This record gives sequence, C-alpha cells and structure tokens, in this order.
Amino acid sequence: MHTPSQAPSRPSSRSGLSPRSLTAGALSLAIGLAVTGAAKAGPTLDTIKARGSIKVGVGTQPGFFSPDSNGRWQGFFVDFGRALSIAVFNDPDKVQFVSSSPQQRLPSLQSGEFDLLLSGVTQTFTRATKLGFHFGPVVFYDGQGLLVPKKLGVTKGKDLNGATVCVQTGTTGELNITDFFRQNRIAFKPVVIEETAENQKAFASGRCDVLTQDASDLAITRTQLPKPDDYVLLPERISKEPLAPAIRYGDDQWLEIVNWAVYATIQAEELGITQANIDSFLTSTDPTVRRFLGVDPSLGEAAKLDPKFAYTIVKTVGNYGEIFDRNVGPATKVGLDRGFNKLWTQGGLLYAPPFR
Repeated sequence: MHTPSQAPSRPSSRSGLSPRSLTAGALSLAIGLAVTGAAKAGPTLDTIKARGSIKVGVGTQPGFFSPDSNGRWQGFFVDFGRALSIAVFNDPDKVQFVSSSPQQRLPSLQSGEFDLLLSGVTQTFTRATKLGFHFGPVVFYDGQGLLVPKKLGVTKGKDLNGATVCVQTGTTGELNITDFFRQNRIAFKPVVIEETAENQKAFASGRCDVLTQDASDLAITRTQLPKPDDYVLLPERISKEPLAPAIRYGDDQWLEIVNWAVYATIQAEELGITQANIDSFLTSTDPTVRRFLGVDPSLGEAAKLDPKFAYTIVKTVGNYGEIFDRNVGPATKVGLDRGFNKLWTQGGLLYAPPFR
C-alpha cells in the first residue's frame, strides 16, 4: 500500500543505530537482554505505559483495517495491533486505532500522533535512512498491480501501449508506473488524482483504462465495482512493496517488542501451533516449544515481558496463517492467495529468527 514519497522533517533525536545493526540486535535479543538487563527503553514505550494503551495508525480498507457495525476495528493489520497490545499489557484491547490518509500518516507518526504505523506502509531505503523510521518485520509482501476492464482484451502490462492510467499522486505508485512504461518503451497517459476513493471512481466511470495500486488494494477495489467479473487483475507485479510496521527512531525496546510480537505469529505457524491446538503443546518436551510458549520462562523474563506473551498472542489472534486466512485469504471476500506470504518452508518469504 503506497504512502507519499515526500519527506517529513528529520527527527531531532536519533539512536545512531543503522537499521541493519538493529536487525542484528533483534536476532540476539535473548542473549543481549540477559547480559544488559534490557534493551534501551525510550519515550515511546514510556508514553504507552503511562497512557495505558497503544495508539496505532491505520488506513481504511476492508479486510486489512476497517471498523465493523459496532465500531470495533477488524482486519489483518488490526490483528497485529492487538498482538502488540498483548505483548505490552497482556490484553488485546489496550490499543486505539486511528485512521489516517496516505498523505498524512508518516508525518503524523513523526509528530507523535501514533506510537506505531500499521497502515500497510512500504519499507524503503529512504524512509529507513533519511526520514527517521525503523521498520519491524514485513507482515505482508505486496506488489503494485494493474487492474483493467476485460473488454480491453489485454493479458499483460506490455499490451497497454497508449493506455490512460489512473494513479494516486504523491505515492511510490506514481513513480513505479512511470518506470514500468519507460522500461518497456511504451507510452501511457497518466490521470493523476490525490484521493484514493476519487481515483477508484474515475476508473469505474471509464475515465482511464487502467487502475494501478498495490495488488491487495486492487483485489479489494475489484469486489466493490458494480460488475467485478468485468475486470481482471493482470499478472505483473511492477514493484516490490514489503509492508511493515513503522516506528520512530529512539526507542530500542519498543522496536524489539514490535519485532517479536510479529515473529511470534510466524513462529507459531512454523511449529504447527494454532489457536485451537495450542494448549496441547503446553506439555511438549521440545525445548523450542517450551521456550516459545513460556513453559520455560527464561526468554520472557529476560525481555521483561510476560513469559507467556507468545502463547497469549496465538491463543487470542492465532498464528500468521490464521490471521491471513481469516481476514484476506481465499475464502474471504478479498480472496488473496498466500503467494510470497507463505512460510519459507513452503516456498514463501516469511521467516522468524530463533526464539532462543
């Protein structure tokens, strides 16, 4: 999901650590915390604990993040927000979801309006090194796609020479679509619109031949068109869009909590642990399982978290596969396949570092 490419102001305080060094730090969390007592806490985690809840910036896209008829937020990214609430407060409901536009969400995170951005923001070099944001683990591997009416009779992006393309201004998508047509030496006419909803309306009215956004967005948009079967999502993914939680620089311990709350859902799926069967694993003699579920409390104690934080996350929101299938999987209205979002053991890209 695209976010504007404009840079918010550089933060006044920084940890001085590169993203790469922090990733290495994440891999050695258990050992490092045991030696030093705890990762360096900072103002964000202190604020969260004083407030008694986490503020999470989200978008509005059914399946990923949207309030239900009772006003309770539901969706794929929302479940990861609840997992974080469990890690910090041992309670899935100590979290406030705040909707923000693609143009405003990064500046709002920078200004402190949120503690975390879970709005499907793409992890990029510039955002990590220049704009002052750390990223947690990728929770959704997406890519920019092309939605077209079937009546055009095209089967691939290279067939779109001369097409008009609806694209949202100020996003990475605007840059990507320009690169795609230039690389393939074909022409296009951009129809540049700022608001997502207006962009989709323009496509539905026939103002443009192609709508380009992240493929997950297009899959949802297609279901909302008057005749979804009249449209097809072309097979190309013209960009890499690794969607990851974003936080401000300056709070190592908060970053590690974000990392390991997400990894807990991935590790659970790899171990075959689900919401339904998790209690049967509590008597396992496998040391990996015992550490992961907090039967052996050493990891949780070292991280100053409830030793059973991973158990409670999985028991409450499920493992990664359950979260995916429940919100955006093939049996849902969104209807997405796992694709790159399969475990590494199944040909995908999802991988959790060892819980040891």
